[in-house]
Amino acid sequence: MARQRRGLPVNGVLLLDKPKGLSSNHALQRVRRLFQAQKAGHTGTLDPMATGLLPVCLGEATKFSAHLLEADKVYRTRVELGVITETGDAEGEVIERCEVPPLANAEIEAVLERFRGEIEQVPPMYSALKHQGRKLYELAREGKTVERAARRVSVYDARLLACEALAFELEVNCSKGTYIRTLAEDIGHALGCGAHISALRRLKTGPFTAQHMWTLEALEALPDQAAREAQLLSVDALVEHLPILTVDAQASARLSHGQSAQLDALSLGSGELARLYHDAAFIGLGVVKGAQEVAPKRLLSTVAIS
Repeated sequence: MARQRRGLPVNGVLLLDKPKGLSSNHALQRVRRLFQAQKAGHTGTLDPMATGLLPVCLGEATKFSAHLLEADKVYRTRVELGVITETGDAEGEVIERCEVPPLANAEIEAVLERFRGEIEQVPPMYSALKHQGRKLYELAREGKTVERAARRVSVYDARLLACEALAFELEVNCSKGTYIRTLAEDIGHALGCGAHISALRRLKTGPFTAQHMWTLEALEALPDQAAREAQLLSVDALVEHLPILTVDAQASARLSHGQSAQLDALSLGSGELARLYHDAAFIGLGVVKGAQEVAPKRLLSTVAIS
């Protein structure tokens, strides 16, 4: 007999404004408890010192959260010059102090240009990447350093927002896997004075923006469960970038049994992933197998079998 999962079958996506000082997992658990949800997951971690957009997937939405892990991101950060820290941010121990030369905006812009486009980054030791089964930050806390291969990432834009004598603010539009701490350190090295970040805020991830974020305090202030659930985005918001296929009741039934279904001539190529809808309701994802065939890839467990 299957064990019954505790909590309510809440399904959807919450755009959380993660507060500073809270890990992504702790923020996730706070949201899960608020919604009394059976299941929850997030779509990519933010450092405890970072704030901003953390999409939290509840219930059936967790099945599709991986699609957001590949998404581009936008961050706003404050870069402090002349101080290099162990972690690349203000929470780490200071390991070096350097003199900061007078820097005009044009000089900073010239260096920023070198970091736009495809660049190589060596992931920081203080990261959640794994080495021989252990997270790098665990090794770093033990005083250990291991070799890390450089990775290619894309910085679509690094826009200078404000500039002071010892600091400047940037808005960075980048690909997945980009470490803003490392970017700031590399820019500081190129400027000849070192750097670390003292603030980091995520403004966008994939199609989601900061415009519709909710703080934990605002969620807690809502009067009841219905009011909280009304703030959730639908499950298919996670896969809006995929094309749509509409299926009839017979095809929906076959797909729900794990079988391929025949459709009218498809405009999609073999191997393409698509959103599946029946009676205007999202039922999951399918993969095109031929000119008139689609197979189930990832379906909602609530799809009716008829």
